[in-house]
Amino acid sequence: MGNITKPLDINDNNTVIAALKDSDEQVFEEVYRHYFSGLCAFCSQYVTIIESEEIVQDTMMWLWENRSSLITDLTLKTLLFTIVKNKALNRISHHEVRRKVHQEIADKYEKEFSSPDFYLENELFLLYDKALKKLPAEFREAYELNRKYHLTHKEIAQKLNVSPQTVNYRISQALKILRVELKDYLPILLLLYNFRL
Repeated sequence: MGNITKPLDINDNNTVIAALKDSDEQVFEEVYRHYFSGLCAFCSQYVTIIESEEIVQDTMMWLWENRSSLITDLTLKTLLFTIVKNKALNRISHHEVRRKVHQEIADKYEKEFSSPDFYLENELFLLYDKALKKLPAEFREAYELNRKYHLTHKEIAQKLNVSPQTVNYRISQALKILRVELKDYLPILLLLYNFRL
């Protein structure tokens, strides 16, 4: 496994790809940290934030699993953003359906209640909490350490005594389960909770 003896220049494409091909987990973690937020923000132009995070998680897992086949002719940044964009475009039709459902439900609540947010937020919080409780313990623990306590994947890995890839997998699986459990409510959850899920 390669070792970094000096600060990594994330923009030095050849060095970064060489380190990844050498299975350097430290470099992978730095790449993950450097690109994660930007990729999520970019992806969220196309799909919901939960889907964006899942897509980026999947892309990073793909990067690690296929590190041996990386080539320096294509910059890592271009590669990651292209993969994320293609994955997001594949989900746009589903996103549009959800957006339409969200608007229809919001209109319905607005007609039935003078101040619908209170009823809606309370109901949705209970649904979200119920979905969280359905997660396997190890998935929920990794997910909450990341989302609730804002620990990095490396910090979570150290705390749980597992590899960063295991943390990536657990959070990715948690997001998939939550997406299924809350599929009918995602647009409203995202709106009311200001993308903090």
